[in-house]
Amino acid sequence: MPIARAATLRRAAVRLGAVALTGALLAACGSGASDGASGGAGGEVTLTVDLFGSFGYQEAGLYAEYEKLHPGVRIKQTDTEDEQDYWKSLQTRLAGGGGLADVQAVEVGRIASVTQRQADKFEDLTRFGADKLKGEFAEAKWSAATTKDGRVLGLGTDVGPEAMCYRTDLFERAGLPTDRTELARRWATWDGYLALGEQYQAKAPAGSAWLDSVGSLFTIMIGQEKERYYDASGELIYEDNPAVRTAWDTATEAAASGLSAKLDQWSPQWNQAFAAGSFATIPCPAWMLGYIKGQAGAAGKGKWDIAELPGGAGNWGGSYLSVPRAAKHKKEAYELIRWLTAPEQQARLFRKQGNFPSATGAIAEVAGAKDPYFSNAPIGRIFGDAAKAAPVQVLGVHDKNVADQITNALSEVERKGTSPRKAWSNARKGVENAIG
Repeated sequence: MPIARAATLRRAAVRLGAVALTGALLAACGSGASDGASGGAGGEVTLTVDLFGSFGYQEAGLYAEYEKLHPGVRIKQTDTEDEQDYWKSLQTRLAGGGGLADVQAVEVGRIASVTQRQADKFEDLTRFGADKLKGEFAEAKWSAATTKDGRVLGLGTDVGPEAMCYRTDLFERAGLPTDRTELARRWATWDGYLALGEQYQAKAPAGSAWLDSVGSLFTIMIGQEKERYYDASGELIYEDNPAVRTAWDTATEAAASGLSAKLDQWSPQWNQAFAAGSFATIPCPAWMLGYIKGQAGAAGKGKWDIAELPGGAGNWGGSYLSVPRAAKHKKEAYELIRWLTAPEQQARLFRKQGNFPSATGAIAEVAGAKDPYFSNAPIGRIFGDAAKAAPVQVLGVHDKNVADQITNALSEVERKGTSPRKAWSNARKGVENAIG
């Protein structure tokens, strides 16, 4: 997520039956969990799951299905909308050893911190047979959650291949084309995207801007790079990385041109803006689809569409499910996360919510998926192509801390009028304070 994490295309009844059968077989042939361990004869077990953003498990009916397949198991989810708030709370609880859920989510920008700094706080899932699952996941996804000595500290939920979501009704009112192929051609570069934004602003409906925030613009651009904040040796390089500077300059240019609605992502105002039509485009990793549906609601169906991203493929986000050492029901928690991240469930979740699979078997299965909510956009092809072409990113211990400080600084630029030079200095100080 992540933050973090959306699409609606129902499976045929026969496919749902296959999913249920697969889940039943997994329950029967799991990694040694007995009926009692799963909450049957041994009494009821309540598994606590602590997430951030929108993982979509409840919305897609996966918890309800799992409970039917495992009588005696109950799942209780807590959810923090802002990943920064979630991570701060998790760090406090990890330090104290109490208040931890059986399942804790970890955003991809934090996973290096877990494997390199906090491995003693999380269960090695190979204890429960996770090593047998390696071939089911993309190599980059699997290896990022694996320590140098081979401990597996999380199972991958999704990845965040990038596209651009846009409001066709607002485009029409501003006299812009709405065809996704034509738009992909018009905004093949970020300069083209900004130029089209200036055309939009000239005839934009009252109260509407070209994009939601320049922070989201920076984030989607930096997701197109292999090296961002750290290099492969683990050295912090964001200050001297030309890719970071290019994304920063493009974002501040968009702010200076008045193209942004000046909304902090995940804020109440940002949430309300989806339904209000406050922006015409939003940089859109796959998991954003579910978030848009949740905020724009039924009234937004058919008003949104999706086109390929300016500047080439990239990745923004993706998460893991982990089991803390202090969890009360470790083995049962592992059985749950194994089932939730299995290819069958990942494919189903993509069709329902848009979270793009990290399981290789699911990726092929969803290639032909379309989404009626987003004007029947071919989401399987758009996000599938992006996932294949996206670079394998170098992840550092404080990736998310650095990213958060930069986007906070960009918020100063667009909302307070802080100069880009001063804001960059503030970002550097924020990084120093955050990572010590």
